[in-house]
Amino acid sequence: MKSIIITGAGSGIGRRTAEVFLDAGWRVGLVGRRAEALDETAAGRDTAFVLPCDVTDEDEVDATFDSAKHRWGHLDALFNNAGVSLKGAPIDEIAVADWRNLIEVNLTGAFLAARAAFRIMRNQAPQGGRIINNGSISAHVPRWGSTPYTASKHAITGLTRTISLDGRPFGIACGQIDIGNATTDMGSTAAAGVPQADGRIAVEPMMDVENVARSVLHMASLPLEANVQFMTVMATNMPFIGRG
Repeated sequence: MKSIIITGAGSGIGRRTAEVFLDAGWRVGLVGRRAEALDETAAGRDTAFVLPCDVTDEDEVDATFDSAKHRWGHLDALFNNAGVSLKGAPIDEIAVADWRNLIEVNLTGAFLAARAAFRIMRNQAPQGGRIINNGSISAHVPRWGSTPYTASKHAITGLTRTISLDGRPFGIACGQIDIGNATTDMGSTAAAGVPQADGRIAVEPMMDVENVARSVLHMASLPLEANVQFMTVMATNMPFIGRG
C-alpha cells in the first residue's frame, strides 16, 4: 500500500485530495494545525494518520515526518499543499507582518516539508519518492494587489525546479500543480467577484475541486521513471490566458 503526506489537509484542496487518495487505497498522513479538522477529514478511516503540525516549525515538521516513516516504514509521496492568502492591496498598503506570515507558511513551510520528505526518501529502501508542490496560476501571472502571494508562488516554482534536479541521483521526482479557481473557501472569492487588471470587479468561472484532487492522484500514481513536471488545472474560461 502506497503512502503520502498531505499538508493543509484540514480543509479545501488538501481535504478533498486526502479523501480521494484514501478512497484509492493509499495510506494518508494528514498534516495541519487544527486536529479537529484533520479528524473530520480522516472520518475514522484506518488508513488515515492524523498529524497535527505547524508547517513553519522545523522541529514539528521533522518529528511529524519521522512519525509517519516509523508507522509506515516507507514514504512514497508528499503533496506540499498548505498555504494562506491575503486580501488584495497595493504593495505600500501591505503590512510587513502580513508579508512575513504568508511567506513563512507558503514558502518556508513548503521548504521544511519538502526537506523532511526528501531526507526520508533519500535514505529509505527502496530509495526514492515523489514531491508534488501546490503552485498556482499566480506562479505564472499575478492578480492585482497580490504581491506576497504571487512572490511566494513564483518561489515555489524555483523550489520545484531545484528539487527536481537535486532529486535525480536518489530517484526523487518533483512536480508542480498550478490551480485556478477551484471551489474551496480560499477560492470562493472568484465566484463573488475579484479585481481585474483593468480595475473592474468581475465574477470568474469556477471548477469543482474534485478536478484538482484527481489530478494530484494521477501525478502521484505515475511510476518514478515518469514525472508530470508542471500541470495547470483551471476553470476553462477563467481569465488566465490573456489575463492582463
